[in-house]
Amino acid sequence: MSDPHALATRDGITDDIAYLRGRYPKGDWAKHVNFGELCNFWLHVHQSLRTEGAAVERIIADFRDGRIDGNAFPHRFVPALNQFLGHLDGHHRIEDAVYFPKFRALDPRMARGFDLLEADHHAIHTALETTVGSARGLLASLTQPGADARAAETHATHAATLTAMLLRHLADEEDLVIPAMLEHGERRVG
Repeated sequence: MSDPHALATRDGITDDIAYLRGRYPKGDWAKHVNFGELCNFWLHVHQSLRTEGAAVERIIADFRDGRIDGNAFPHRFVPALNQFLGHLDGHHRIEDAVYFPKFRALDPRMARGFDLLEADHHAIHTALETTVGSARGLLASLTQPGADARAAETHATHAATLTAMLLRHLADEEDLVIPAMLEHGERRVG
């Protein structure tokens, strides 16, 4: 039987895990008295990750559709991918080392949600490593006529998996983190 909380297959987190979500609906977050710089920053970082991931996917799509040739592709793809992956890795490291432990200490009921988010980080890291491997394969294939189309398809599949997992994770994390900061105040975790 599969894990209903597995990142690759879940449609969101349940209300028993995101127990503050109902009290603090997403549409009302910015109006709350405890919505401050840290909440805003957290959401901004998540939006940046979404934007950077989408930019990388557009570059791949442009290459696959012939809008970028094999000579120009690495010059656009490599810096965009490195920026995205570095940003993602750094964000997860600070969450795991600093913020998630603070949330756990703040309210023990949150432990299950943050265990889930940390498990997500491991799943995302595995998908990230697969994506990096397929990116290297794609770049190496540029010198082999005909191989680049197959390698681009393989990489696009891996990148799409990583993106889907990341988007699910970011939404679920927001459903835990922002309501917790609204409930307890940003100073308690900042």
